[in-house]
Amino acid sequence: MLIDETKIKIKAGDGGDGMMHFYRDRHRPKGGPDGGNGGNGGIVIFEGVDDITALKQFRFKKRFFAENGEKGGTNQRDGKNGEDMIFKIPIGTVVNYDNGTSVEIKEKGEKVIIVKGGKGGKGNHAFRSSINTTPKEFEEGEKKEWRNLFLQLKLIADVGLIGLPNAGKSSLLNELTRAKARVANYPFTTLEPNLGVSAGKKIIADIPGLIEGASMGKGLGFKFLKHVERTKLLIHCVPADSGNPKKDYEVIKEELKRYSEALASRKEIIVLTKSDLLSKKEIDVFIKKIGAKIAVSILDGESIKKLSDLIHKSLLYPSLRFLQRRTGCYVCGRPQGSPLQKTQNDRLN
Repeated sequence: MLIDETKIKIKAGDGGDGMMHFYRDRHRPKGGPDGGNGGNGGIVIFEGVDDITALKQFRFKKRFFAENGEKGGTNQRDGKNGEDMIFKIPIGTVVNYDNGTSVEIKEKGEKVIIVKGGKGGKGNHAFRSSINTTPKEFEEGEKKEWRNLFLQLKLIADVGLIGLPNAGKSSLLNELTRAKARVANYPFTTLEPNLGVSAGKKIIADIPGLIEGASMGKGLGFKFLKHVERTKLLIHCVPADSGNPKKDYEVIKEELKRYSEALASRKEIIVLTKSDLLSKKEIDVFIKKIGAKIAVSILDGESIKKLSDLIHKSLLYPSLRFLQRRTGCYVCGRPQGSPLQKTQNDRLN
């Protein structure tokens, strides 16, 4: 089971107390102050990883604390610093603090200090001076409080596969990437998001099937709609065995709109899946009904390749067109209307 939201309590290590001590031996009966400083408390750190299941470590255990710094010693010896506590957290996780602030883990290997450890207190050796040769002052270590954190995973994917249950999304993901998502011929086979990386290094997310009322909390959809909020492109899958393909499309579109206007207006490619179940004439009728750009079947490798190319062109061309508007030709920078620029425009269109 994918854990994409969880609440935990975190506490950094307390700083160690400074030592109040005076050195004495037979040769130096008044050796002077030699109390060392306390060690710093351990830090709580989150490190980004590409494992979307990493939050499962918080499924049962909810309270974590770093090691405290040790007390300062005699002979000006400082206490040992507390050991840091490092958690592996999936990239795309938003860490919400109890004071309303938040921080996000954005990259693999990125380390973010979530809670700083307490500072160690000074020993009496640090307070000595020409006018205070026998200081009895020392500092206690800084004490840290428990912090309540709410961790929310939002997948960072370029493309999101959406549609009603049993629309062929997982099968499509397996063909477009090297993912090995579970597939079966019944609804709700996919109970948690699956990720795959295409040949063009684009991350594609397969979102569990949405149903009517998902934006109101029905089924599994509402829980996972947030995972397509950051996608640049939506692949709307409508199966060929649907009794009413237009209604199926409109149901999902309405749920997206209710959840987020921005999500509903996201660029999309409507795809007719399981096209092997229909004749060429029937496919043309279905495509016209729902406005699909392409019909695909996992049994037809050519259609999968065409969809893959269409996805990458849809992700790439907007940036090329922007560059073209700014500099003329996106290849050579020549002004609009030059022979080479016209040739590149023809290829683009």
